[in-house]
Amino acid sequence: MSDQNPYEQLGVSEDASFEEIQNHRTRLLEQYNGDAKRLEVIEIAYDAILMDRLRMRQEGKIKVPERIRFPERLVQSAPQESLPRHQQSSTWFSRMLDKPTTGDVVLPLVWYLGLSAIALFYRAGGDQALQLALVVGVGVSVFFLNRKENSLGRSVLWTFSGLVIGLVAGGLLVSFLPQVALLQVSGNQFSTVFTFILLWVITSFFR
Repeated sequence: MSDQNPYEQLGVSEDASFEEIQNHRTRLLEQYNGDAKRLEVIEIAYDAILMDRLRMRQEGKIKVPERIRFPERLVQSAPQESLPRHQQSSTWFSRMLDKPTTGDVVLPLVWYLGLSAIALFYRAGGDQALQLALVVGVGVSVFFLNRKENSLGRSVLWTFSGLVIGLVAGGLLVSFLPQVALLQVSGNQFSTVFTFILLWVITSFFR
């Protein structure tokens, strides 16, 4: 076998791909398992082929496949499994939710309970008192959200969204819930308290 070149010793052609060479080597190693001399010849031939391929690549005689030269591109271009739409929505929503500490929940709750009490029981101030309570409630929401997430813009956006949704939804609920009138609570008072509840939920459990 000394007259054979490494390709002939391994039993592959000189234009064989790297995968073909590797697979053939594996089969020979399994076939001659236990024959130390033969195994040594196989390994020497395989190493010689590797060195020959490396030299040819350096000389530009063989083109290196993109997946070998740039393995990171293979990772980036790998098609991602598309999740079902309901799972995508669930994942998107879960990213918005936070795991609050006790302080993140209790401190805003104390503020909004106090503001709700003012909105419900301090009737002498009328709508001006409600507006002032809402201003304070907005400030509370921005403060606690920004303290938790350290993002003023996001805090303002979440708070403004909660304020608008709370006032609109609260006004709609009043028209559909005649029981509110039985509680001797005005529509503005109910909308304000409903907004405080929504702001507390956003402040405590969203990010």
